[in-house]
Amino acid sequence: MKKIVIAGSAKLQSDIEYFKEHFENKGYIILDYPQKIDESKFMEIYPNVHKNFFECITKTDILFIMNADKNGTNGYIGAETFAELTFGLAQKLVYNKDIELVILKMPGKEVACYDEISLWLKLGWIKLYEGDYYEFKK
Repeated sequence: MKKIVIAGSAKLQSDIEYFKEHFENKGYIILDYPQKIDESKFMEIYPNVHKNFFECITKTDILFIMNADKNGTNGYIGAETFAELTFGLAQKLVYNKDIELVILKMPGKEVACYDEISLWLKLGWIKLYEGDYYEFKK
């Protein structure tokens, strides 16, 4: 069975839950995914959550960037998710890790990493998701 890590904004929980269930139903093992952290314990918990997430990226077969629309931004990718994608790409390029890097959709031009995403797609380093998400969003 293939292992998958889902990355994206923890504020998009309904989308994350959809993809978590979607991939589980297809037989994937979910290593990690964005989860909300209790604000009162954030500073205590976050460092380990962050470290563990990156460790899971080193163990996964697929890093899926769940970049749904957020706050009026098409295909939102925040700084942290871009860092996770970049880390996955570094694993692939530097260490020859057999990792598939998939983004849900092309981000809008207003997304800070739009140019990098466009280039990486052209180079074939990442690919766009070809699943049934858009049926879910109707």
